[in-house]
This record gives sequence, structure tokens and C-alpha cells, in this order.
Amino acid sequence: MTVSRRLFMTAAVATAVAASSNSLALAAPAATATTAAEPHYRIPISTADSPEKLVAKASQVRPTARQIAWQSLEKTAFLHFGVNTFTGLEWGTGDEEPNVFQPTGLDTDQWARALRDGGFKLAILTVKHHDGFVLYPSRYTKHGVASSSWREGRGDVLRSFADSMRKYGIKVGVYISPADENQYLDGVYANGSKRSARTIPTLVDGDDRAGSDPRTFTLDATDYGAHMLNQLYEVLTEYGPVDEVWFDGAQGRIPPEKVETYDWDSWYAVIRALAPGATMAVRGPDVRWVGNEGGLAREDEWSVVPVKDSGNGSVDYALRYDAPDQGSRDALAQSRSVAQYLQWWPAECDVSIRPGWFYHADQQPKSVDQLADIWFRSVGRNSVLLLNIPPDTDGLLPSADVARLKEFRERIDRELPEDLAHGARVRDDGEGTRTVDLRTAREVDRIRLAEDIRHGQQVEQFVVEAKSGGAWTEVARAGTIGASRVLVLPAPVTAREWRLRITQTRTGPHIARFGLYRSRV
Repeated sequence: MTVSRRLFMTAAVATAVAASSNSLALAAPAATATTAAEPHYRIPISTADSPEKLVAKASQVRPTARQIAWQSLEKTAFLHFGVNTFTGLEWGTGDEEPNVFQPTGLDTDQWARALRDGGFKLAILTVKHHDGFVLYPSRYTKHGVASSSWREGRGDVLRSFADSMRKYGIKVGVYISPADENQYLDGVYANGSKRSARTIPTLVDGDDRAGSDPRTFTLDATDYGAHMLNQLYEVLTEYGPVDEVWFDGAQGRIPPEKVETYDWDSWYAVIRALAPGATMAVRGPDVRWVGNEGGLAREDEWSVVPVKDSGNGSVDYALRYDAPDQGSRDALAQSRSVAQYLQWWPAECDVSIRPGWFYHADQQPKSVDQLADIWFRSVGRNSVLLLNIPPDTDGLLPSADVARLKEFRERIDRELPEDLAHGARVRDDGEGTRTVDLRTAREVDRIRLAEDIRHGQQVEQFVVEAKSGGAWTEVARAGTIGASRVLVLPAPVTAREWRLRITQTRTGPHIARFGLYRSRV
């Protein structure tokens, strides 16, 4: 699996410092600093902070513009494709015969149409999985499409993918695995080399960029860290614009004493320099892993969480990555002895439409009911859903999966059809209560809420009520809201007037949505 051996997630902000117009020396800022480009993104805390002070600080944390844009996507796609597609493995060995890769019917336009029709706005391709096989002709490894007889060694899946996604209005994301079994076999990964200044890109014999004065960077890295930097440089300068760079924290299947310490700070820095608008997930500074591979967020999912330093310009969860509570008042107080910052680090819920991450002919996609349940427990809980749809050995998305994606989108459209509150009379009392008058009694069985997260995440508890017989009656209550909260009522409720009451908040809430729906399921 992509994330089955994920290490603790990290987050760091790296900045680029210009050394000349065409050469940059990159460095991470001091760990306690919050740069001008990331205001209130991370706030330092200390063991001396009282529980009340921690809550006050949490109320001041704000997302960056790229995080706000990412959370608005709601549903993104993953495409696991590579030599594992042809070997039947989930975790490759690094010594695969490149000729096994033969997607003779590759049609990335078909991928893009299916994703567009499924309502996806961004797609991430496994440009390199743990086996090290790359889906574009890299100058830095022979383990890739250029060594396959497919398309006479001139095939480039990444080029085709990027062109097709943009053609159909879908943003482009890339996954480049930190683990690399092939580079381990070649003596580069986990070879014990020390970090030292490296020039990126590192030109190779016969390099087609020689003499063109490419933009260069000076960064600290190990031998393998430099290898990753060179591949990041290729992808970000030759296939852009890239909207998301996705890392996990997997280590290669090597002896424990051979662990590679990843150069996160340098990797982050070059990404920020070459793709400043790209989100870095889930072992990155912008997005965290929710903690499971089932696509399920916590009942109350906080985007502001306590974190601690982990070295090389990165941070980890202060609490366990799969802890049932990441950001409540109790969690903030519990983490005080180990946490060093409070950070805006929203959750991504990853899951595959099939049991495996790569295509296997004997597997079938999840049902529409299963996918809808996942949507309500991810997008409906202040998270973004990352759904994997693996292409098959022909290079196509299987017809069953394509049909299921369309059915999934149509199902959510029926769950939340027109917003009955659109055009209604709305009144805010200024103290955390919003009243909606629908002008006539209507049946409601779905409620959708959102905070304006430009002002942070503040709501801790709320109640939704309907007016019946002249009296207000509670129909639902819950904890957090964040960027998206969707409630399913056990039975339809008929009322003309509805109200949202915020019963506990960190500071003044900013409600962006109070939507009322009658499902057509």
C-alpha cells in the first residue's frame, strides 16, 4: 500500500532566499518563526501556557491561501499506476524488469473524463512508488518508462496525464515516494552519506540542459536526498504547473540500521520555490494524514492541532497520529508537555475504491452506499476525501470503476440537492445564533454547515433547532464545524423556521453556510 508503512507525519515551512537572479541558496526558517507568507499558520506554545491560553492561541491560528483553496476541493483523486499494476504487487521490489510495463491502450483522456464526470477537481499520479520505477523519462535512473519497450522507450505517462487533466479542467498532483527500493539496490538510498551542500539540478553526461543556464539551487542533502531533489526539479520544471505534491513517510524494506533520514527541509524548500502554489501533503506542511486508510475522519475533526519538532525542518503530531482527539480543549491540554506549536494542519482522508491501491483483476469497486458513507464521514467532517482509482493493465480506468464514480457523484447530488435556505430570510443576532425563515414549511433531512475558515476554526459545540407549534425543538447537535460539516437527520423534519445556535466557541464564530436540504435518495 502507499501508506501502509507511513511514519509520523511532518509539517514545516521552508522559504527560498535568493542568492542571484538565477541561483538560489535555500534554507528553512527558524523553527519558532512564522514567515510573512504564512501569517498565523503556526503559533509557538510552551509548557507555561495555561489551558485557557492554549485555547486562546488556537483561536488565532489561520490557514494559508493554499490551504483554504485545498479544503475547498472537498474530493480529490489518486491514481496508483506503475510496475505493480503488472506484477500484482502492492509494494514492489526495485529490481523489476522494465519491459513488464506495457500499458498498450493507455488513454489518460479517458481517466480525465471519468474524473470530471465523477466531480473531481484534482488528481494525483504515482509518478514514483516505493519500487523506484518512474513514469517519465528521468535523467537520474534507468528504472522507468524509458527502459521499457513500451512506445519504443519514448513513453511518458506523466506528460500524458498532466496534459489530459488540464484539458478537462482538473488540477495536477504528483506523488513521488520517499522510499526507493531501486536506489537502495543501487547503493544510493540509506547508504549512510552525510548531508552536504548539493547543486540542483546536478547535470549528467549528455544532459540536454547543459549550456541553457538552468535555474540552480544549493541545498543540504544526503546522496539520496539529492537524487530526490533532482527528480523533483525535473517534475516541477518540465511538467508544471503542479498543484499538489504528495509524500508519505514510508521507509524502504531494508534492515533497520539502514534507515534513510529524509531531507524534508530541502525538499520543501525547492517545492516552495518552483511551485509556490502547490499544496504539500500528507507528510508536508500543508495537509496531514487523518490516521487511517478507510477514508474516515473523526466525529470532531480539528484543523488546528498541536505539533512538535522532528528534525530536518519538519514536525510531527504531538499526540499519536491516530489519536481519537487531535484538537479539542482536552487534547490541547494533554499535549502541552510535548507540543511546541499549534498549527493549521487539516486532515486528508485517503481510501481506495478497491481493496488494493493498485489494480488487481479479481477485485471490485466499493458500492455506492459505501462511497456515500465515506463521503459523509470525510467531507462531512471537515476533511478532504482522497479516493484512489487504479488504472488497469491496458492503461484504462476499469469500466466498473468509471460507472461507480458517476453513480457516486449522482448519489451525493441526490443527498444534497437544492439548498432550501437559498433566498430565505436570514437573521443573525450577533451572539452566535442564526435564524432562517423558509417562508413556508418544508421537509428537511440534511443540514450542511461551514465556518469562514479565513477566520480560523472556532466552533466547539452547536445545536440546530426547528420551530414547531410556536416552540423551538432541537433536531441535531454536534461539536466542530470547520470548513464543512454535514448532518443526516434520522427522519425528515417539517418546519418553516430553523435556527443554528453556537453553544461553545473559542472566539466569535464566522458562519459561512447554514444549508437545509431534503434528500432524494
